[in-house]
Amino acid sequence: MKQNLILSILSIFSFTMATSCSAGLSSPSSKGGFETKQYRNVFVEAGYSPAEVDAKLDEVFNDVFYGPNKCYFEVGDSMGYISDIKNNDVRTEGMSYGMMIAVQLDKKDVFDRLWRWSQKYMQHPDGPREGYFAWSCRTDGSRNSWGSASDGELYYITALLFASNRWGNDTGIDYKAEAQHILNCSMEKTGEGGAMPLINPENKLITFTPDRGGSRFTDPSYHLPAFYEVWAKWADDGRADYWNECARVSREYLHKATHPVTGLNPDYSNYDGSPMDSRGWMRGSQNFRYDSWRVPMNIALDYSWSCADREWQQQYGEKIQNFFYAQGVNDFVDQYRIDGTLPADEEILRAGRAEKALRHSIGLVGAVASTSLLYTNDHTQEFVDALWNAKHEPFADGYFDAYYDALLRLFAFMHLSGNYQVIFPQ
Repeated sequence: MKQNLILSILSIFSFTMATSCSAGLSSPSSKGGFETKQYRNVFVEAGYSPAEVDAKLDEVFNDVFYGPNKCYFEVGDSMGYISDIKNNDVRTEGMSYGMMIAVQLDKKDVFDRLWRWSQKYMQHPDGPREGYFAWSCRTDGSRNSWGSASDGELYYITALLFASNRWGNDTGIDYKAEAQHILNCSMEKTGEGGAMPLINPENKLITFTPDRGGSRFTDPSYHLPAFYEVWAKWADDGRADYWNECARVSREYLHKATHPVTGLNPDYSNYDGSPMDSRGWMRGSQNFRYDSWRVPMNIALDYSWSCADREWQQQYGEKIQNFFYAQGVNDFVDQYRIDGTLPADEEILRAGRAEKALRHSIGLVGAVASTSLLYTNDHTQEFVDALWNAKHEPFADGYFDAYYDALLRLFAFMHLSGNYQVIFPQ
């Protein structure tokens, strides 16, 4: 009965673009940054002054990199790492995110430190995995795992190309050559030693992990079509047509991987977009949970940069905002079944070693707010204000995530302040 009520409420809103907008918020852009080099400052549209927005972005950046709850740590005079504090490790996810943040905000020293640590401790110098990165290491650089997670390489490549565009390649690191090395190594993988390409050659979709097991399925949150457009424009690896085709099929995949009413997506999926048949360690992976949070933000990024799938992405923005608005802007939780109902207890994914619980996580608050780049109506302002006012502090049970929540919060502030951009050659 509850499920039917939720779906009935949501279906009233679905596929109907709202005509009324908040007083200050602009309509979504009709062209992307690749074409215009212009980006909305949604916070200013919402009534915050440019000075307030700049100060807030600085505050959120400092929380991640230099504050008392930071997850960035410098090592000696030339290296640094970002740690998933709750799991006491260093992940390619966080390292490559940190590099993307650093290049976007013109923090060259931070970028170079993260890259040097990644290259020294995480990147495989030779063998079947040459060019790839060990996805998890201890903070001393020793490896927890030798395998790779494809999203790390995805961000490394794109961040390196942006660094090449922003700072050139003659300041001690040849950023473009490093990006090309990862791409070339990936395209040369044939399965020998278990290593596979980052992109499944049969369907041109990103793998969950570039090995025999993980190449059989994908993760919706790894899909960033606009990143492939960056590769097509600036990797200079002779594969521009291939990368543009990867962008096209990735957008088509996202149509299939999101629920037609709620807009929610599974954590992991088959290449046709259907949820994984979750068993064992993958129990509950058919639900919307931690990895899934990134999809709304990724679609907002693709819209902001490319706007190549404008009509569908605007409809998606409407669905996802209407779903979370129906749950309560300040009350929605961080895990759902994709039909909008709550997961059973055995399906709930624990965050690190914390007690199993559903929370109103600030990382998801940020991801949902970022969809204001896609869609604007009377309640969009509420999502923007909710992110602005949300405090990143421990929950009542003591749980606090200085890593994933903090990074997604920072990305959201970058998006909505117009500071997450395509970086053209200077």
